[in-house]
Amino acid sequence: MTIMLNGSDLTVTQVVAVARHGEAVALAPAAIAAMRQARTVVQEVLSTGEPVYGLTTGVGERKAYLLEQAERQRFNQQLVLNHRIAQGDAAPADVVRGAMVCLANSYAKGVTGVRPELAEMIVTLLNEGFAPPVRRLGSIGQGDLGPMADLAHGLITRSGFEVAENEGLALVSSNAFTTAWACIATADAASLLSVFDVAGALDLEAFGANLTCLHPVIEQTRPFPGLAATLHQLRLLLEGSYLWQPGAARFLQDPLTFRCIPHIHGAARDALDYVRNVLQVELNSSQSNPVVVVPERRIVSVGNFDIGPLAAALDFLRIALAPVVTSANERAVKLLQAPYSGLSAGLAARAGSPDDALSELAVAGHTITVEARTLAHPVSYELASSVKGEGIEDRATMAPLSARRLADMVQLCARVVAIELVVAAQAIDLRAPGELGLGTGRAYQMIRELVPFTQADGTLPADLEPLVDLVIQGDLTPTDPGRLNSDDRRIPCPHAGAEPGPDR
Repeated sequence: MTIMLNGSDLTVTQVVAVARHGEAVALAPAAIAAMRQARTVVQEVLSTGEPVYGLTTGVGERKAYLLEQAERQRFNQQLVLNHRIAQGDAAPADVVRGAMVCLANSYAKGVTGVRPELAEMIVTLLNEGFAPPVRRLGSIGQGDLGPMADLAHGLITRSGFEVAENEGLALVSSNAFTTAWACIATADAASLLSVFDVAGALDLEAFGANLTCLHPVIEQTRPFPGLAATLHQLRLLLEGSYLWQPGAARFLQDPLTFRCIPHIHGAARDALDYVRNVLQVELNSSQSNPVVVVPERRIVSVGNFDIGPLAAALDFLRIALAPVVTSANERAVKLLQAPYSGLSAGLAARAGSPDDALSELAVAGHTITVEARTLAHPVSYELASSVKGEGIEDRATMAPLSARRLADMVQLCARVVAIELVVAAQAIDLRAPGELGLGTGRAYQMIRELVPFTQADGTLPADLEPLVDLVIQGDLTPTDPGRLNSDDRRIPCPHAGAEPGPDR
């Protein structure tokens, strides 16, 4: 189904659908009409010759330079070329396509003053599957000047489109690149958080945990939406699990990283919802400068390119994800340690053997977790020095860095989850507890299709990449764990020589 762009109701889900799955887009007729009205105002203002930033004047420290009519179009063309200062490797193609749909939707709002033909050109190339190379580094978040200049140059070169007055500035001064990356990273974070739920539920079964940590009194006495949603998800995943049977729990109280899974994941869910709300506003806002005020028949200079709310929200989400990944890693470590798990050291298939078994996975987990945690450091309060613009450009949101760090953090977290899942599956095989939950049983089967049980005298799994891919794709998360076929439940069997240690 074609997504209609009108500048008012674009969603994160739609951006991802276009960017990753090639969903078609079109400009709403009302949006085309709004763009034409705004362009009429631009033409009126241009005819007066009055100073208007970026239309009849230069930009930045050259804003006092009044452009002659004959040089305005060339100035806009040159503006794109002069801002191609981005650096580094090319951004992912889905981020570039996301930037294209965000840019077209911002034009559809009808306040940038560009011709509808510019937005139509972007939509046409988007529907053709085109994504020009755009370097990922070089934007401080006050308009993604460098990356957007790369994008604009690629679009213009491919289409042969000739920009008119104001359009060069409208192409480069948008934050569409950051906004798109934030949409994609946020969607990936949401998928990852659901997989963290699966892994956490599997950990509970692997540990022989006490399911009073999922009692309904929790959300009744602490009514956070994210907490309630997480509790609901965990109960669905563990439906039918042996842990609900009387006497199944090994301890009266489990370590906090097990007992507080609903609270840790719930806090991240609430942060995620906050980011989604900020993105919903940002996706359907004007990020341009100047802005056409059609009712007043004038153009005003503004600071709409300052996307501080998004930069701070992305910082918040990374901070909330840090306890999720550190707790996941700690649970994996606990399962590998005999005094806590009640199983053999390192989850060795033969207790008392000199085999390292899975012990060394703890080292990899710690290393990747530390790297992920460093990416949680906030960047929205960083300030680039006023190195240009005669000191006027003295403010930076650093939103692009905030978005990139979220994307990188999600990728690292996926690897920690993969290790956690392998460890949990090994512990379940050794504990042989009985029926798993409908959701956890399905996840266990999928893990074992990719990573076999580590036998006595066996070696670590040679490659976890297939499992990492499964985590990133979100396939471990059933849409409705409570309605899975009962065949997905599994009664694990003890493995030869497995001798669990004493429960404590």
